[in-house]
Amino acid sequence: MRRRSFIKLVGTLGGAVAFGVPTARAASETQPPAVPGFPPIAKSKDEWRAILEPERYAVLFEESTERAGSSPLDKEKRDGTFLCAACFLPLFDSTGKYDSGTGWPSFFQPIDPSRIGTRTDYWLIVPRTEYHCARCGGHQGHVFDDGPSPTHKRYCNNGLALVFVPRDGRLPDLRQ
Repeated sequence: MRRRSFIKLVGTLGGAVAFGVPTARAASETQPPAVPGFPPIAKSKDEWRAILEPERYAVLFEESTERAGSSPLDKEKRDGTFLCAACFLPLFDSTGKYDSGTGWPSFFQPIDPSRIGTRTDYWLIVPRTEYHCARCGGHQGHVFDDGPSPTHKRYCNNGLALVFVPRDGRLPDLRQ
């Protein structure tokens, strides 16, 4: 079997294995679960597309990934809060951020685990844990078990999926 044929076969099998797993596209068109203390939000892909810049929309609702090292949030060192760029739900505090050396903003814990939803996705049939905003379903990144203490988690986030608000700044109202 030629290499190109093998790669096509692997991709097809990976799709078959992942067929029953919801994708970010499907999740963005269904109502996400309720997040304690925050009103749920459900918008169509067209509604999100009208609100968000094209690059943010692609990351949040089409599972695109920004180029490593391209986000200024990777080097953000100020105290503050990192919000979902779609619905403005606070997801991470700067006290949970660290420099993972990957080129993407990384955190070892969310503000509250109920604000993060996870599911398994398959990249070249290799399972990974994707995480998203539990309120709007916006794709944030992937979580790995190679982070620092105390959690040993690395929430590797797309910078375009986040908005940073300095500690002395006012958090925006949640999008409805």
